Amino acid sequence: MLAPPLLHIEAIDRAELNRLLTQWGHRMGPHTRPSYAIEAHHAMFVHGEPVAVTAAGETVRERVGSTSILRVDCVELVRLCAARRDLCRPVLRLWREVLFPAIATVHRRAVAVSYQDEALHTGDLYRFDGWALLARAGGGGRDNRTGRQGRRMKVWGWPPADALSLAAPDTQGCS
Repeated sequence: MLAPPLLHIEAIDRAELNRLLTQWGHRMGPHTRPSYAIEAHHAMFVHGEPVAVTAAGETVRERVGSTSILRVDCVELVRLCAARRDLCRPVLRLWREVLFPAIATVHRRAVAVSYQDEALHTGDLYRFDGWALLARAGGGGRDNRTGRQGRRMKVWGWPPADALSLAAPDTQGCS
């Protein structure tokens, strides 16, 4: 017997992404960054209804936190949100196993990164999924671009070995 898929993932536009982020109360709110070279938004559907979303793009800054990873080397997972908290883990796993490799191949990127705001969540989502903690970022003074107070962040990377290798400071030529 043929049946419609119980679960599937498909690309969505930014308007639908932001509608769902708002509906589900994402703590950082809608995705309002300018469009860069990468803009890949997806929703996971169960029985035809959206239950989780991801937004991928380029990092705002040229360099990722205090690492040696450059914008041109990575894809940033900018938003991850679900209608129910327990759906964040499966959509993150599917993003890193299915969506990230496809996005990385098209844009010739080596690693995925994601910034975790320490005031908003613990980072367990990334840690339990096997991502590597690469660095700490932010937390001091005002953001030069927006004027907002800086927030303490952790930077996570996938795949761990590649991300850690790229994140290591370049020490060649230093005495």
